Amino acid sequence: MAALLTHLDFKPHVGKVFRFSGSHVGLRLIKVDVLQAYLGIDHIPFSAIFQGPPGDILPEGLYRASVEGGGELEFYISPVHTPQRDRQDYQAVFN
Repeated sequence: MAALLTHLDFKPHVGKVFRFSGSHVGLRLIKVDVLQAYLGIDHIPFSAIFQGPPGDILPEGLYRASVEGGGELEFYISPVHTPQRDRQDYQAVFN
């Protein structure tokens, strides 16, 4: 079984572009939010927020992503409601 991803796996990549397997869409990681931990869990939940171009939506799913400058991560990502018309936001949640 692969090790669980942590917020520390993503923090160094804030501002970098992620390219997803099977897609030409590149998404920029804009922030990593550490969420409230609860008693009884042995890891820190977090979310990673990405931004991409409007109108060219990366479908929700599990992807292997190549990080600008090197490295690969595999995670589930979803497009989220984005009121601004100049971009599309995405979220990956790890809880």
